[in-house]
Amino acid sequence: MKKIVIVEDEKVIREELYALLENAGYGPVAVTDFVHTVPEILNSGADLVLLDINIPKMNGEQVLREIRQKSEIPVIMVTSRTEELDEVLSMSYGADDYITKPYNPTILLLRIQAILKRIENTGADLYHYRDIEIRQAKGVLNRGQDQMVLTKNEMLIFMVLLHHQGEIVSRDDLMTELWDNSEYISDNALTVNISRLRAKLEQMGYPDVIETRKKQGYVLV
Repeated sequence: MKKIVIVEDEKVIREELYALLENAGYGPVAVTDFVHTVPEILNSGADLVLLDINIPKMNGEQVLREIRQKSEIPVIMVTSRTEELDEVLSMSYGADDYITKPYNPTILLLRIQAILKRIENTGADLYHYRDIEIRQAKGVLNRGQDQMVLTKNEMLIFMVLLHHQGEIVSRDDLMTELWDNSEYISDNALTVNISRLRAKLEQMGYPDVIETRKKQGYVLV
């Protein structure tokens, strides 16, 4: 069952969305803590987010920007605003789609279905390392009941090492990969990201699986 997070502060609309998704066979999760919205979303293990622009504390566009710093989880912006600028900003910040209220429930479900199907068809969402399940688009590692959220840079680095498992990947190759994905990163920042990735893998039960070789490269064993 696909899990969908609803970020909507109006109780009536939130409950309507919840019922709509539940009746369509999804597993809806409603966020009501608008102080820690981003951590709740990232820690939910959701497959998609319905994010209202007009929410308390941080507006939806700010939430979207923070999400995109750490995860590629699909996001559909839902709003009562009709200004074209909101749609342009939302899409430029990384939204996958945008729908205005009052929305047609059938159209909303079709858009959700289209995004989820697109992710499944890319084949780029699910990978494995030993007994860790890697959800690249969502930016998470799953091992049993444990889940670890990776930043975008950490996930990019991990995927490069995974695709070349057992081979030495140079620092230059990692930097090039990050630059190719529009993630401009310094040499020192790369070192920091490698250290954080190692620490997170250790928390997942795999210490010392990223080895430094010849001082200028890394290998995932």
